[in-house]
Amino acid sequence: MRLIRRLALGLATALLPAAALAGAQLYEPLAASVRAALHAAIADRASPEPQFPSVQEKVNWLTEMSGRLSRRMPDREGRLEFLKTVYYEAKRAGLDPQMVLGLIQVESGFKKYSVSSAGARGYMQVMPFWVGLIGSKDNNLFHTRTNLRFGCTILRHYLDIENGDIYRALGRYNGSLGKPEYPNMVRGAWEKQWRWGPQVIGPR
Repeated sequence: MRLIRRLALGLATALLPAAALAGAQLYEPLAASVRAALHAAIADRASPEPQFPSVQEKVNWLTEMSGRLSRRMPDREGRLEFLKTVYYEAKRAGLDPQMVLGLIQVESGFKKYSVSSAGARGYMQVMPFWVGLIGSKDNNLFHTRTNLRFGCTILRHYLDIENGDIYRALGRYNGSLGKPEYPNMVRGAWEKQWRWGPQVIGPR
């Protein structure tokens, strides 16, 4: 009977959606200089065409990623616009776009209007307190570009705090610093679903 219960529990855990471990950033007081820098980072609303190493690389990346995302986002035009914005905002923040895609998969399952039990919103599950902390009252976290801009800026902030340690930065992003489950889920999605070319994960 115990074995059956364990097997059932294991199966139930395996069937949980990836977003089951989506958490929430924790509010931490920021120095005025940090708030100013983060505000400046999210203030530029313009999102021009992302710059790739070459036109061919752009075509290849968008075609490949669009194919991988097609089941989750059936609308091709919307899917390509989303991918361009992910690439632009990730690169703007000094992040790997494939890692950001892995994070979005775990956080929201690519659901634009996802809301966590803690109130985190949108693709990258950004906590609303960030709007008051570094944004402005007209920032809508369900707006694709706004959500990705905030999410990438916040993750970059955590990476800087953690001196480039992606595991600890992801733990902070999820509100689960020190626990391996969330960073490992993002790493798994990053490596298995979104790998593109050479990839460096960083220290545990």
